[in-house]
Amino acid sequence: MLINIAVFISGRGSNFLALLKNIENGALKDCRIAVVFSNNPNAKGLEYAANAGIKTIIIPSKNRDDRKEYDKEIIDALAEYDIDLICLAGYMRIVTSELVEAYKNKIMNIHPALLPSFPGLHAQKQALDYGVKVSGCTVHFVDCGMDTGAVILQKTVPVYDNDTEDTLSARILEQEHTAYTEAVALYAAGRLKVSGRKVGVLDK
Repeated sequence: MLINIAVFISGRGSNFLALLKNIENGALKDCRIAVVFSNNPNAKGLEYAANAGIKTIIIPSKNRDDRKEYDKEIIDALAEYDIDLICLAGYMRIVTSELVEAYKNKIMNIHPALLPSFPGLHAQKQALDYGVKVSGCTVHFVDCGMDTGAVILQKTVPVYDNDTEDTLSARILEQEHTAYTEAVALYAAGRLKVSGRKVGVLDK
C-alpha cells in the first residue's frame, strides 16, 4: 500500500527535503509526498517542492485569527489528495481540534528537544540555558497542545560546554532527519500502535 503524505512547512523545509531524499533513494519505502502545504507564501521549501514536481497548497495565515476555520480550509484543500499521513516539518502554527480529529493519529511532528522537556520555540536555547548534558529530538503524534502529543521515538545528542545554539541545533538537525524517516517508515509499515499516551512498535 502506498502512503500519501502531506508535508506542512513554514520555512526552509529541511526535514521535508530529508524525507523526499529518503523516498527517492529507497530508504523510505511505499511512501510518496503527494503535496506540500504552507501557511507562508514565502517559505523556501515551496520552491524546493516545485522543483521536485510536487504539488503545493498555500493558504496564508497572516491576520487569520479563527484557527478552527483556517484548519477547516486546510482539510478541504487536502481532500483531493487522499492523504494518509501529515508530517509537520517546521510548521509554525498549533493545529486545532478540527485538523487533529480529521486526521486522528495521522499527524506527526518533530521537535528539537527531548520532550516533554523544552517545548515550544527556541528549544535548543532552552536546553543550553538549563544546563542539560544531553539533548536531542522527538517525533510525536500531534494533539491540540504545544508539543504534547504521544512520543513515537527520540534521538539523543551530547551537549558540550562550548556549544552555542547554532552548534547544538546543527547536531540535533542531523538526528531529526534520521528520526523522522524512521518514524514515517514505521507508520507506513503499520507497526505503530497508539494506546493513550504510549506508542508501541509492533514486530515485523
